[in-house]
This record gives sequence, structure tokens and C-alpha cells, in this order.
Amino acid sequence: MSDVILRSSALDPAAQPLLEGLVVEYDSRYGVTSRPGGARSEILRYPAEVYVPPLGDFLLLQRDGKTIAGGAFMSHDDETAEFKRIWTHPDLRRQGLARRIVLALERSAAELGYTRAYLTTGFRQPEATALYIALGYRPLFDPAAELALYRSLPFEKHIGAKAGLAGTSPVCRPAASPEEAAARVNVVKAEQEAKVTSRLAGYRASAA
Repeated sequence: MSDVILRSSALDPAAQPLLEGLVVEYDSRYGVTSRPGGARSEILRYPAEVYVPPLGDFLLLQRDGKTIAGGAFMSHDDETAEFKRIWTHPDLRRQGLARRIVLALERSAAELGYTRAYLTTGFRQPEATALYIALGYRPLFDPAAELALYRSLPFEKHIGAKAGLAGTSPVCRPAASPEEAAARVNVVKAEQEAKVTSRLAGYRASAA
């Protein structure tokens, strides 16, 4: 049995088990009607270019040539990389594979000059929440609140040149209702998409 972490792409056939696995995972936990187009629309929200150095990265963990875990990150600004698409094959969980992927993403992001990692997980994924806290990520929400009133749970951690420094981002209050929480998440995602799109446009212009 041989494990290796490889740089890949969202367009690589080897990445399809990860992408399809995430679709099944999210739709089964949150329902196919929880968002327009189901989980697939969210998984394909960004072009593959955002996960390519120097803006981002896309890593796969393969065992004997088969993809069993992976993850990616993309750029918000010069400081912050947002980690995305973190997945482990459901038959191989509790083996520390997700931990290996997150740490590999941190190393790659730090090598590209990022000093802050940001990520989110859903309120119905307690095992992901536990992993990020165990890895030193700071919750930007109140863990004692009803998590459905956040829906999307954000975390941050300083990496690279700022590793070990405490985070300073404000902690969000819970929404008044799940509906308000969903609306709030949509606003945040739109803001983040604007950042990522702007970064990509700037990179394309500089490379032209």
C-alpha cells in the first residue's frame, strides 16, 4: 500500500471521485433542494483556474493509484487563501487522511506566500468541525449556539510567516432564524466570489 499527495486540477479525471463524492455527501446531508442546482452547482461554482498556482492549488491523496482524499484552495487576497473541496473517501475515514490533506494545503498555501487560511464547513458536519478545531483553526462563530442559525461555519488560522499568531477576525452572531442564516450565507458567498473573480481577472491580465 502506497500513499502519495499529488498536485492536480479540477479538470483532471483523477479528481472526479473527489468532486462526485462531495456532491453525494452534500446532497445527502443537506438535501438536493437546499440550493439551486443542488450541491453540483456549488462544487462547480468556480473555474478550475482559481485552484492553480500562483493563486491556488488542488491536491489529491492517492493510494495505489486511486484517489482517496483531496482538497484545494483559492485566493481572496495577498494574505488569505480559502480552503475548499476537502474530502475523504467514506470507506476510509478516521484514518487521518483529511488531516494530512489540510496540513498539505497549509504548506502549499504558505509556499505561495499566504499567511491566513480561511475555510467553512456545514452545520451538519460535526466531524469536520472537530477536525479543524483540533488543527488549531479558530471558529468565527459561537460553538455554543444553535449551529443551524449559522448554516455555514467559518474558521481561520494563521499559516506560513504568521503561523502561531492569534486570529483577529470578528466572531459572527447567530442569525434569528435558519432562513436569515441562509440569506446571510448567500451574501457572504457573493462577496467572496467577487474577491476570487477579481483576483483571477488580475492574474489573467498580468499574464497576458
